Amino acid sequence: MSRTNFDQLLQAGCHFGHLHRKWNPAMKPYIYMERNGIHIIDLHKTVAKIDEAAEALKGIAKSGKKILFVATKKQSKDVVAEKAASVNMPYVNERWAGGMLTNFPTIRKAIKKMTNIDRLMNDGTFSNLSKREILQISRQRAKLEKNLGSIADLTRLPSALFVIDVMKEHIAVKEANRLGIPVFGIVDTNSDPKNIDYIIPANDDAKDSVEVILGACCAAIAEGLEERKAEKADEKAAAEQAEEAAEAKPKRAARKAVTEEAPANEEETSANEEEAPAAE
Repeated sequence: MSRTNFDQLLQAGCHFGHLHRKWNPAMKPYIYMERNGIHIIDLHKTVAKIDEAAEALKGIAKSGKKILFVATKKQSKDVVAEKAASVNMPYVNERWAGGMLTNFPTIRKAIKKMTNIDRLMNDGTFSNLSKREILQISRQRAKLEKNLGSIADLTRLPSALFVIDVMKEHIAVKEANRLGIPVFGIVDTNSDPKNIDYIIPANDDAKDSVEVILGACCAAIAEGLEERKAEKADEKAAAEQAEEAAEAKPKRAARKAVTEEAPANEEETSANEEEAPAAE
């Protein structure tokens, strides 16, 4: 069963592309028709592509890896923040810092700096600083939080990138391509799908369009996380059973030895009793 349907996508306006004069010919396979100079996206193909992307995202989440969501456009940044946070995934919705992927160690240092400032705030060190120093550090902390706060838990490179507007976020896509990180993207008719591994042809400008697609994809991610949790619980239960069995094995062996020793002692006693008259 599909995670979305034609009517749902139609109602969200996923089918609206860009003006014909702005189109990218590489998107021709996903265009149904042109109406009043505007390209209309084939939503049947969108449904299929959402399902394909959702299954791949589910597998990544199930393996315990992270998916980085990227959307810095005003109309989609809040939706992305909400959906990504709901499945505990990192996201960038303010500004893509150049080198965020290709120069990840430097980004980690900046995040560590933010953590160190937090520690200074909490351990009372701030009380020894001047008001001017406190103001400067607080501003620095606010700037770091704005740009990197949503990826503070990203301790290693993400296993996938989910981009809302592949044209606007072309730097992020380029960095992911360079590192071999698979890219999932909502691709409008004016964009080039060439560097996108999982293409979702749809309107990337309308909030409703982005929301319905992200809703389906994040639901798949949530399923993957739940399955991983269940597998971990099963593994833990199996390990506990194996441990209990290992502990019980020596006890069973000891009981068996005692049981086997008892008849032997009885036989020895009987033999001694039979030999006693012969000795007289």
